[in-house]
Amino acid sequence: MTVANVLVMLPVELALHAGVLLTDLPYLGKVLLLTLAATLLAVWVVEPSAARLLRRWLHAPALRARVRLRAADSLWRVRAELRDEPGALARLTDELSALGANILDLQVQRQPEGALDELVVATPAEVREEDLLDAVASAGGRAAVVRPTTASVLADAQTRALSHAVAVADRPEELPQEVAELLRASVVRSPPTGCSFTGRTLLKIPSVTSGALVLARPGEPFTIAESARAHRLAELAELTTLRR
Repeated sequence: MTVANVLVMLPVELALHAGVLLTDLPYLGKVLLLTLAATLLAVWVVEPSAARLLRRWLHAPALRARVRLRAADSLWRVRAELRDEPGALARLTDELSALGANILDLQVQRQPEGALDELVVATPAEVREEDLLDAVASAGGRAAVVRPTTASVLADAQTRALSHAVAVADRPEELPQEVAELLRASVVRSPPTGCSFTGRTLLKIPSVTSGALVLARPGEPFTIAESARAHRLAELAELTTLRR
């Protein structure tokens, strides 16, 4: 019997005991009734068809999300800057809903100029990139970026960062590939002399093997949080290399 089974049975048994104890039945009648009820409850939980029903109820939110994902014709990653004011996100969700889009994931990062919202949305097949850009603009969004994506992007940023950290700790020489995959960027092998980092589409981090690692993501500036994650991975690679 799993913890989930116990958590389901416990409140039911407590309520049942309380109800029986409040009745006017004789003591022997209460004992027999409680014994019968406990036996039926145990059979219901352990019996295979009942167990399947219980698992379906416990995992209903995840199952519904999986059904929505499978039914989606297209998956998109939408990133836009919104004004840090009440109702800004609600306007964006309304515009996306008008297209039949279903928001599967939402992450908000605070920026000096406002809030940067990154959404993963599922849309009908007829919805195009231009439609999503128009929806963001109608909601007051700025610097919008819309990209086709896959279900793998639904892993939250912390989980993805942890996975790449484990890989870097095991193979620090693969830092460039791991950081590029984490940030969905490309490694600039030979950055031009005097290239500017003010537009935030280029990111420079230290590297034990190459001295400096430059990543590029045209049209999609790196956020402060992404820069911090990349630098932490570089520090992890350096520590791992020095200890070997």
